[in-house]
Amino acid sequence: MISLNSRQIEFATVIRDLIRNEKVQQMEYIKHHVGGVSCLEHSIFVAYLSFVICKKLNLDAAAAARGGLLHDLYLCDWNKENVSRIRRLFIHPQLALKNASETFAITNVEKDIIENHMWPLTISKIPHHRVSAIVSLADKICATLEMCGVYAKMKTRRRLYNFNSRYSYAI
Repeated sequence: MISLNSRQIEFATVIRDLIRNEKVQQMEYIKHHVGGVSCLEHSIFVAYLSFVICKKLNLDAAAAARGGLLHDLYLCDWNKENVSRIRRLFIHPQLALKNASETFAITNVEKDIIENHMWPLTISKIPHHRVSAIVSLADKICATLEMCGVYAKMKTRRRLYNFNSRYSYAI
């Protein structure tokens, strides 16, 4: 059993309605990057890192957490689709935004986070809010840690996995 500090409890409360949703939970079954990391695990990692950074900077941490959790809600198993790896990078934000918008009442900031999280790779999709830029940066940090195998060795991975197992239903 893990115990949460006040910041983690606040994070859990902010994303409670999202993490409990069936579509969000479907991301658990989609492989993401490497090392056995699921799309949901990656998204929780991005959401939490974004939340912490935004709290420290007195920015909209709730939007960062919510947009970070939904940023890869594309719900597509790329192994079953005939889409190149490069093309995926450019189309998955639009798929995620469509799914998030159809499933939740998301704010304009959350829409901006989801749509523009692949910047600077997507040159024309520039974040319009500081929070969006932070989530984009957090996404790159998390993906790098996952791909380098560092995340697999971090205590954070176990804690975030346990967080989803426990708090997607408990709060």
